Amino acid sequence: MSKNNTRWIFAMITVVLGFVIGIYLQDLKHQESTKAAWKANRFNVARFNKIMRYTGEMNSNNWPAMRDSIGKQLDSLMILRFRKEMDSLNAINNKGKD
Repeated sequence: MSKNNTRWIFAMITVVLGFVIGIYLQDLKHQESTKAAWKANRFNVARFNKIMRYTGEMNSNNWPAMRDSIGKQLDSLMILRFRKEMDSLNAINNKGKD
């Protein structure tokens, strides 16, 4: 076997070994981020259930108080969602009165 072939084989082994180590390290980071995502998801599910409870309790009489409570506890996207729900509830109520 020539010295030139030995160098190519060594280079090929180094490249393959680098890829294997890189894939392994990437998999470790992926597992770490997946655990963090599941943990965050459990928090978001609890928050979503709380939001659904508030949505079920909303009506046109308690909307101002609910809006103030929501403004203190939830971010602006959730507030917009509640307003949309309230608008649709009012639309349904207005259809029933017509």
